[in-house]
This record gives sequence, structure tokens and C-alpha cells, in this order.
Amino acid sequence: MPMARALSSICVFCGARAGSNPAHTAAARAMGAAIAAQGWRLVYGAGDVGLMGEVARSAQSSGAPTFGVIPTHLMTAERGKQDLSQLVITEDMHERKKVMFMNSDAVVVLPGGAGSLDEFFEVLTWAQIGLHRKPIFLLNSEGYWNPLIALIDHIIAEGFADASVKGYFTAIPDVPALTEALRAALS
Repeated sequence: MPMARALSSICVFCGARAGSNPAHTAAARAMGAAIAAQGWRLVYGAGDVGLMGEVARSAQSSGAPTFGVIPTHLMTAERGKQDLSQLVITEDMHERKKVMFMNSDAVVVLPGGAGSLDEFFEVLTWAQIGLHRKPIFLLNSEGYWNPLIALIDHIIAEGFADASVKGYFTAIPDVPALTEALRAALS
């Protein structure tokens, strides 16, 4: 008899702000609900603000376990969520990213700012140099990540990366398609 598969955990990197397009807030809520509907655990930055808070509240209200990781210095600014299934407080941002990544089976990047870009490029670089094989997805809500994808194409065209770098992540336009891609990647 096969062993039961452990609970899959989805690391969501996203903005600590809501941004100006309400479609991104709706996508964050839909992502949280989808994680719960699939019986997955949300791993995220433990904030209760911006898209982070939207994903977490949606996942929680839909019954998903939540694993939040936040550095001490952001507990006030990001209003560290205290009602999570598990909360880890780290010393710094580097440790935060590492703990989030180590406790996840896949990475999803929703719209966000410099922090989300940092998180995306770190896990992308780790994949590129062979440190992991976890799937990485960009939720390209309303084409938000199109300029990033164009930048990566430019980097490839200028000879600073091999075209294979685009094989380490997948951009997906909406939560239903992303959910299906995650299901396939985690099976």
C-alpha cells in the first residue's frame, strides 16, 4: 500500500501593498481560496497588509492551514498576523526567504514590488544553479508581469543568460489555470 502524501505547501510571494488595480486583490483572494480548496497549506510572509493579508485571510476563511514567516523588524509595519496555524519570527529577510522556501513544495509570485522581485529572482537563481527543482509560477494577473518577462527576454538577447532560464518558471494569467498547473506539478 502506498504511503499517504504529505500536505503540499504553496509559498506565495506578493506585495505588502494592495496596488492600484483591484483585479490583483481579487486574484490574491482567489489564490488563498484555491489553496484551501485543494487541501494545501499557505506559506507566506505573515503580514496582514496588502496582497499578503488578502491571500492569508482568504486561505484562513476557506480552511487552509497557514504558515507565516516574518522578520522581527517588520512585525509592526506588516502587522504580523498572530492567528496563523504557525508563525515563525526570523532575525532578517534572508532567513525569512529561506524558511519560507524550505517549507514549501512550489512557489507562486503574485503582483508585488521590489521585495517580490527579490524573492522571485532569488528562487529563480537557485533553480538556475541547480539548488532546487521546485516549480515557480508567476501569476500574471492583468499582464502585471509582462514587463518582467520582457526584461528576461532582453537579458537573454543581450547574452547575460541562456534561453533555458525561461524554463525555470511559468507565467500563468489567472488563478484557475494556475491551480491546474500547481496540481499537475505537485502530482
